[in-house]
Amino acid sequence: MDQKIEELSAEDAADLEAQRSWVRDHFEPEARHHYETLDGKLRLLETILTNGWIKLDETWKLQSLGATLGDAIKQRLGLIWVAVEDEYGRDAALQVPQTTVLIFPLTMISKRIESGDALDIAEFFDDLCDMIDDMKNNHGFKSN
Repeated sequence: MDQKIEELSAEDAADLEAQRSWVRDHFEPEARHHYETLDGKLRLLETILTNGWIKLDETWKLQSLGATLGDAIKQRLGLIWVAVEDEYGRDAALQVPQTTVLIFPLTMISKRIESGDALDIAEFFDDLCDMIDDMKNNHGFKSN
């Protein structure tokens, strides 16, 4: 099966929102607006990981961190959420607009944590954005 890229379905969007909400709800209700900022997302990810609020076998929660990482990447670089379907299933991904460049943030944190890697979220995010910017530039697109 070839890879099929399309807009998020209502179900895809609801799944992403459930993951996003799980992360965002670590903020007290009166502070949840901080999730809207790039810094708020990154600090929250770091706090959840530093405090060990997720066990290694809690894959959905770890992938929820990936949804928030994806939101942060989208916010900084102007990527779009899409659904990608192939022989392995259907997953949310970020796409560089007007290219075939795809980034799969849902598993980026979980794979590293599950393998025991230490993860500095701010450094990881900056390195990742630099790498994506390089890919965008190689396709003739500039970041915002």
